[in-house]
Amino acid sequence: MLGIAKKIFGTENDRQLKKLRPLVEKINNLEPKFEAMSDEALRAQTDVYRERHKAGETLDDLLPEAFATVREAAKRTLGQRHYDVQLIGGITLHRGEIAEMRTGEGKTLVSTLAAYLNALSGKGVHLVTVNDYLAKRDSEWMGQVYTFLGMTVGCINNHEAYGPARKTAYACDITYGTNNEYGFDYLRDNMKYSVEEMSQRGHAYAIIDEIDSILIDEARTPLVISGPTDDKSDLYRTIDAIIPEIDPEGYDVDEKARTATFNEGGNEQIENILREKGLLEGESLYDVENITVVHHINQALKAHKLYTADKDYIVKNGEVMLIDEFTGRMMDGRRLSEGLHQAIEAKENLDIKPENQTMASVTLQNYFRLYDKLSGMTGTAETEASEFADTYGLEVLIIPTNRPIQRIDDQDVLYRTEREKFKAIVDDIEEAAKKGQPMLVGTVSIEKSEALSRYLKERGIDHRVLNARYHEEEASIVAQAGVPGAVTIATNMAGRGTDIQLGGNLDMRLEQELTPEMSDLEREARTEEIKAEIADLKVKALAAGGLYVLGTERHESRRIDNQLRGRTGRQGDPGRSKFYLSMEDDLLRIFGGEKLKTMMTKFGWEEGEQIENRFMTKSIETSQKRVETRNFDQRKNLLKYDDVMNDQRKTIFEQRMEFMTDENVSDVIEDFRHQLVADLVEKHVPKKAYAEQWDIEGLDKGVKEAILMELPLKAWAAEEGIADEELEKRIREATDQANEQLTQDLDQDSIKQVEKQILLQVIDRNWRDHLQQLDALKSVIGMRAYGQRDPLNEYKSEAFTLFDGLLTSLREDVTKDMMRALLNVQMRRQEQAQQAPTPTQNQLEQARAGLANMQAQAAPPRSPMDMVTQGQGAASQLPEGALVGVSRNSPCPCGSGLKVKQCHGKIA
Repeated sequence: MLGIAKKIFGTENDRQLKKLRPLVEKINNLEPKFEAMSDEALRAQTDVYRERHKAGETLDDLLPEAFATVREAAKRTLGQRHYDVQLIGGITLHRGEIAEMRTGEGKTLVSTLAAYLNALSGKGVHLVTVNDYLAKRDSEWMGQVYTFLGMTVGCINNHEAYGPARKTAYACDITYGTNNEYGFDYLRDNMKYSVEEMSQRGHAYAIIDEIDSILIDEARTPLVISGPTDDKSDLYRTIDAIIPEIDPEGYDVDEKARTATFNEGGNEQIENILREKGLLEGESLYDVENITVVHHINQALKAHKLYTADKDYIVKNGEVMLIDEFTGRMMDGRRLSEGLHQAIEAKENLDIKPENQTMASVTLQNYFRLYDKLSGMTGTAETEASEFADTYGLEVLIIPTNRPIQRIDDQDVLYRTEREKFKAIVDDIEEAAKKGQPMLVGTVSIEKSEALSRYLKERGIDHRVLNARYHEEEASIVAQAGVPGAVTIATNMAGRGTDIQLGGNLDMRLEQELTPEMSDLEREARTEEIKAEIADLKVKALAAGGLYVLGTERHESRRIDNQLRGRTGRQGDPGRSKFYLSMEDDLLRIFGGEKLKTMMTKFGWEEGEQIENRFMTKSIETSQKRVETRNFDQRKNLLKYDDVMNDQRKTIFEQRMEFMTDENVSDVIEDFRHQLVADLVEKHVPKKAYAEQWDIEGLDKGVKEAILMELPLKAWAAEEGIADEELEKRIREATDQANEQLTQDLDQDSIKQVEKQILLQVIDRNWRDHLQQLDALKSVIGMRAYGQRDPLNEYKSEAFTLFDGLLTSLREDVTKDMMRALLNVQMRRQEQAQQAPTPTQNQLEQARAGLANMQAQAAPPRSPMDMVTQGQGAASQLPEGALVGVSRNSPCPCGSGLKVKQCHGKIA
């Protein structure tokens, strides 16, 4: 019934496309007008549009003319004219939606339309790509269009240091970069101490290329900036040696849930081994003293049983580089948390880098939700449409292809074993290569791609392998994958973003074969030769059936399979796709379900026999849907917890920004001091309590510790008729008077700078501690479910309590640090007064030296960013007795910038 209704009335997608047709016609009707313009006149249109926008015209009003302008500029600079379907894609992006466009339909060119139009507002447009190569390529390639029209283009990448160059790139009208760099720059900016040092200038509009890869696949891992903690290399190595000694019956591994845990028998073995090695404290493994050791043993088990070399990570230049399971690319700079990365380093016998302390973090979901408007493009978004709508409020519009699709999608074939499957794949590749058909062979891991490569070498079949090991050659390998007879093995979607053109990629050939030494005449002649060669090779590739995409395994996500299929049949070219499976594939082995396994046992399979039927394909899709649902739940769960932190992060970052932009924060310092006094009095002198119930000794101790002052509190409390309000007022006035006396002879502008510096440093210090507490809370909160309590609600409640404690700690630390700095100034002045030759000269020296010392006291040797870039070195030695009377929450006297409890007062 639903199918009949769709045929009569069309789908919602069809109706949306129909509404956009008149706008496309309007843009097309403007084409002759802009064709008649000179280059200068066309370039001048940008200023005209900007002025009209300032005068009140909306971007929607300007859209037809702006799009027509970009189309004409692209014709003159790139020799490419936007198709009508590309105009629809551009409109979709401008409306803040996702444009689903097939591979080869020119998504990169589509982005120029929406980017140019939205850049007219002057707020900046961010183009987000999946890797540095594409960011650089697209900024240079599409940059020709923007610069022709008088706009500025910037590019940020991982190899460029964070600094002034970044700020310049973000100041451009249009900025290209990767999702990670944008997110990390946001975090770095919020660790700076002045607005001038910050790079980003806001989050107005972003266009995300391969939006499904960035907002779905990579969204399970938050972005984290961290600094190193204590070195525990010996502990990791000792524990790593324990794992092989434990019997396989001592632990349970669940590949489906990706968990590895010790059972009762395993715990007994571990307890005995630890006792023998002298690592067990107390009687039991679960005594509180052994928590750290138990945690690291559990992480070592995961490293050995859940993380496989050449599948989950590779070892490169003596480092463990994580592999993205969806793209097959190395995740440069990413490290697993909670000691798991160190456990893998110990397992691989590499140098072990210290664990990191989280200094700032954000999920990709919450970073991209900062933008006022967000849009994206990809070849596959429909299967995740509900997640895009739920998480980001983004609708998906499927854009029709410019030419009809001629690709043939063959039925999946299933073999009993992987060995039989690989033999059949090699036979198929050999046959296709003989007739000159180019082939792209997709694998799910480096391990599988290299195994297949060995089979091909045995047969003498020439081929290229593209995986994380050959990351630098990615674009050049993929660009020539359409040459007749070429066989390219690619891990997952490695090479995504570079078109596979039948006959070869002209731009890549020109880049590789034209040298600076050639004369203009030689370059021109060679260019024509290459064009003729490619045209001839394309004819041969078409005659052989076009690009043949062969999948060696189904991926957990249907979308990744569709992306692989989508590499063939671009722009109406013929093509073919087929997937080869075996019962030993991870997807079928782990998620296949009992029905599929039972059915297969009834077939009475013979060696090398293949099975091909619809029921099998449907069962596999059901398995994929099950995994997709699980992954969606993981991302949704991660986001629910991060939303709690995100509200707190926004509060802290906004407060920080407010303090940085305020010229004077003296009123904030004063409010903190007054609130601290109120808190102390309320704690020790409860309202409506009798004087006998007052804890004056506790109040006196609190004032000494928090405000560094000695006051006659016992005498005041002994006065007849004194109330708690009067007591609070006297303490407040005493602190105000002390502050006034300490600052009266000092330069007020310098005092303002010191106050601001202290305020920001205390916020950063406490925020880092808070993040650690939240990480620890998140790791154990799941246990509350055993007590019939909702872990998320428990997390929200406890996170709020911790945040309330953070605010209290802020008030105390800011007051204490400010008083300590002022007291140091006073001591310095007294010392100089005793040594000064004349009173007049003494006053001048007091002020100068006092302020210099005060600023030195306010600024730790390293800012949070310094700790990230340089590492936190060994703290200096302290003289005996230096910590006597110093609170464990106070900054350590060694100058490390840490609290006493994290530095010299740390309990091992």
